[in-house]
Amino acid sequence: MRRLRKIKIVATLGPASSDYETIRALFEAGADVFRLNMSHGSHDDIGVRHGIIRQIEKDLGRPIAILADLQGPKLRVGVFANGEEELAEGSTFRLDLDDAEGDATRVQLPHKEIFEALEPGSSLLVNDGKIRLRVRECGPDFAECEVIVGGTISNRKGVNVPDVVLPLAALSEKDRKDLEFVCQLGVDWLALSFVQRPADVEEARELARGRAAILSKIEKPSGVAHFDAILEASDGIMVARGDLGVELPVQNVPPIQKRLVRKCRAAAKPVIVATQMLESMIESPMPTRAEVSDVAAAIYEGADAVMLSAESAAGAYPVEAVMTMNNVAIEVESDPTYRDVINASRGGIKETVADAIVSAAREIAETTNIKAICCFSQTGTTAVLVGRERPMVPIIALTPMRGTARRLCLSWGMHCVTTGEVSRFKEAVINAARAARTEGFATAEDQIVVTAGVPFGQSGTTNILRVAPCEERLIFATDPG
Repeated sequence: MRRLRKIKIVATLGPASSDYETIRALFEAGADVFRLNMSHGSHDDIGVRHGIIRQIEKDLGRPIAILADLQGPKLRVGVFANGEEELAEGSTFRLDLDDAEGDATRVQLPHKEIFEALEPGSSLLVNDGKIRLRVRECGPDFAECEVIVGGTISNRKGVNVPDVVLPLAALSEKDRKDLEFVCQLGVDWLALSFVQRPADVEEARELARGRAAILSKIEKPSGVAHFDAILEASDGIMVARGDLGVELPVQNVPPIQKRLVRKCRAAAKPVIVATQMLESMIESPMPTRAEVSDVAAAIYEGADAVMLSAESAAGAYPVEAVMTMNNVAIEVESDPTYRDVINASRGGIKETVADAIVSAAREIAETTNIKAICCFSQTGTTAVLVGRERPMVPIIALTPMRGTARRLCLSWGMHCVTTGEVSRFKEAVINAARAARTEGFATAEDQIVVTAGVPFGQSGTTNILRVAPCEERLIFATDPG
């Protein structure tokens, strides 16, 4: 099952997409990665969906990546005696640790860590930023605030604290239990919420013990401020624009998105652009023109993946949403301007042998009649380096490791194929030629480029390139050994 575009699609599963038929339809429509949102659903629900994905993978013979998205700490106000209250602009409103029911003058905020970090002048945002408070006076158990933007406040609405680094771990007790559950279940990626510093990533990596790759969600200003260190500690990134747009001025989000995507590409680490991409399709079979332009912008930027959240998890048109995203991607990637933009954003510095090898592979493929670049890799390193080059020709990632094939499903342009173990580069070339023919990328008369790291099994040793025919008889005839 060959995709006709390079960017990947992440589809969130939920009540609208929890049975075999729907999940299979999502995959056939274009979903490459399925997201299991640990904020919703029991472990039993998550386990059932995981089992369905693996069954579809078996039935269709294609690797599928599974991303488990951990909830992270949720900061919420307490409850009100009347269920809700109206806060007027300019009035005073108090947050404290008292568990008594709230009224128009105060409510509980059961997070002492917030009070420890607040200072006079700090901002507090309630209900996705619809209500804005500014701290006048604060102590270890209270914050006296002025209402800057008023509105209706009700039970257990979320609270954002944009301008301070909170002394909270990215992993709550629930997250730790969820992490262990999904790692035992067998997921490929772990998405961490509330990442503020690289130590948050290191904690999750220690708990995961190599059982899943770590993807950091950038959804707080502190995550943006410490992004370079977070990127270095992570295996991938999600630009979670919804929360970023609450905690930062909305006009700041597009340039931040562009910067983060470019840095991820330079580091050869996959980046997902997420939230509110086709939100109107929760209720409508057609997206807005602005939403289509938003998806297209992420594709032009060179993101590895775009993500559907409620559109596929709880919407009325989950399959149509994936089809729309797929069609937009195909159209954008066929635009000559897309190639111009991608080429212009390619880094020019080649520092290592591996950098030079993959750059040469792309240049050879694009200047001659090469049908595909085939990357043989146990860990995926060779493949992601080729993907960083964003070549025009298809990339076939061959690996004997099923987990590697699944993880690479998130990376730009990868058509992942599991193959047998090899000990010699000649064997890798033969396997690559077979895969190119079998998967419909080339015929026996065509040529491919094959890259690998020798000796096999050592990460980061990309050091060999060969232009090879796709007919095995010719491979043996032209083998120098």
